[in-house]
Amino acid sequence: MRIHLHNTQSGRKEMFTPLDPGKVTVYVCGPTVYGLAHIGNAVPAVAFDVLVRLLRVAYRRVRYIRNITDVDDKINAAASAAGQPIHELAENYAAEYARDLAALGAAPPDVEPRATGHIAEIIAMIEALLARGNAYEASGHVLFHVPSDAAYGTLSKRTLEEMRDGARVEVAPYKKDPKDFVLWKPSPPDLPGWPSPWGRGRPGWHIECSAMIRKHLGPVIDIHGGGSDLVFPHHENESAQSRCVNGGAASVRYWLHNGMLTFGTGKMSKSEGNIVTIRELLAEHDGETLRYALLSGHYRQSLAWSDALLAQAKASLDTLYQALRQVEEGDDSTADEPASEPSAYPGPVLGALADDVNTPKALAHLHVLAANIHRAKDRAQARELRRALLAGGRLLGLLRKTPDAHFQTAAAGRVEVETVERLIAERQAARETRNYERADAIRDTLSGMGVELEDTPAGTRWKAAS
Repeated sequence: MRIHLHNTQSGRKEMFTPLDPGKVTVYVCGPTVYGLAHIGNAVPAVAFDVLVRLLRVAYRRVRYIRNITDVDDKINAAASAAGQPIHELAENYAAEYARDLAALGAAPPDVEPRATGHIAEIIAMIEALLARGNAYEASGHVLFHVPSDAAYGTLSKRTLEEMRDGARVEVAPYKKDPKDFVLWKPSPPDLPGWPSPWGRGRPGWHIECSAMIRKHLGPVIDIHGGGSDLVFPHHENESAQSRCVNGGAASVRYWLHNGMLTFGTGKMSKSEGNIVTIRELLAEHDGETLRYALLSGHYRQSLAWSDALLAQAKASLDTLYQALRQVEEGDDSTADEPASEPSAYPGPVLGALADDVNTPKALAHLHVLAANIHRAKDRAQARELRRALLAGGRLLGLLRKTPDAHFQTAAAGRVEVETVERLIAERQAARETRNYERADAIRDTLSGMGVELEDTPAGTRWKAAS
């Protein structure tokens, strides 16, 4: 099975070949936990969740790491504003992030390291950069000296002027070069800090990921993912410091970056003040609907977030679940299953995902399978198509519920499920005694409640009317 991925480093799509055929290593930048995650934060989590699902089909072993940044000036400010201990606020929001992603069907990574748990590794890496002449001490800080790395800028492909204008770094008098960035900075008594050869302090943002990658995955990894807004300066700096510690050898073989969500007139972000949190959306929409909406666009492209997108995602999921409902197989489970051979999955869906994780094309193939279920010549063919649809759904992290659970979840906010079930039972009793006037009246009552009935040989099914 061949997988092709767009590598930001080369600027083109390449065939993926892992460093070790027996193990694929993947690292994705996780959140800085100082508030509830917004839906834009879910884009990399969901996109790379699909990639990891694909890799687990193609390769015997995949090690997936996604970090938590739990020491940061934004966390310090949020804790101060809330009157809450810094570590407590960070842990609370890390737990809320995990809860939100679980609702979106994103499987947890194999390891979820926290920056504060890797201070020793961070200090060791800074010492190595100092020894190699790539870093220097100044006014209680340790800084990476950008001109010491001849390959700096090759990831983001920025000009010198663009680096100067776009860098999120402090222009301080103690810097040898304006582009130099902080590896370690001093901490006052009221902020988190750790002892180091340079005094009590805390790490800079960029060095954290490099140290965690090195600790858990080694000096060279296969895939590093994250949002396109991280290409510069975060990933450029990460790449530089890791490369220098490696003696000039690249630390990442394939850099993958997802596009941004847009909301209104611009990119969705906390700094722009135009965010909507995952938690707010989950109050009105099922997590699977949110996931489908995120997958409806290609991960490398921007996606306009809107009520219309969510409505379309819900309608599309209804179509898929209705096809499954046509050929229900008793207690057949739609939950995730362990990875298996590629032959267990529908070829067109697998092929679409192997082509740079083309989720829109994969979703289109799911709908072809759903349509074919309705056109099946016999039950055996319909059941085979149903199994293919479920397998394709697993690759995308969709169709995780039974059809009845899906349709009843959609109605849960509008009707009392117990009331609906009681009225359906009363209607069935009326039909059995040939009291069709009463049965029709109950159907009308349910219709007025927004409930649509479907009488089948297996019994009456119901769902929320669209």
